Amino acid sequence: MMQSNGLYIILISVHGLIRSDNMELGRDSDTGGQIKYVVELARSLIQHPDIGRVDLLTRTVKDSRIPDVYAQPREEIAKDAYIIRLPFGPRRYLRKDVLWPHLDSFTDQALYYIRQTGLYPHIIHGHYADAGYVASRLAGLLEVPMIQTGHSLGRVKLQRLVDQGVKKEYMESHYNIRRRIEAEEITL
Repeated sequence: MMQSNGLYIILISVHGLIRSDNMELGRDSDTGGQIKYVVELARSLIQHPDIGRVDLLTRTVKDSRIPDVYAQPREEIAKDAYIIRLPFGPRRYLRKDVLWPHLDSFTDQALYYIRQTGLYPHIIHGHYADAGYVASRLAGLLEVPMIQTGHSLGRVKLQRLVDQGVKKEYMESHYNIRRRIEAEEITL
């Protein structure tokens, strides 16, 4: 595979409502500080002289309820730093907690994208448990190092839900809590 000048870093944040400017912080529970963090991280990383390219992989979303920018396959964050939106799962917007059944497809799309670009990542950095699952699979397939930032932890969320009396069936159907915890423990 071809190499860019400097390190090539892939960041992964699965849920899809990520854009480089005018972020919709607080639109819903998925549009909090994590989206600002990953975009600002990409902007900061690309300024380092040893880094040649940063791609932030996320989900393509085509939904009449949200702006068209989320359906664009590529958006520039800064020179040599991009948001790359990959199609997987239903095209409409879905909460990140219900994307778990589609993460293997996202992994496949990410691998296809990497092969199409001809760029081999030096580091893959997952953000949140779902992206950690994808990052760990990609890192294993490509034999590259992986970094994981949890942003929150499933076991803490589980305990909070138990303390609130939430039924296990609801935790699974709404939060995929078991799968989330398993992914976190594999990646960490």
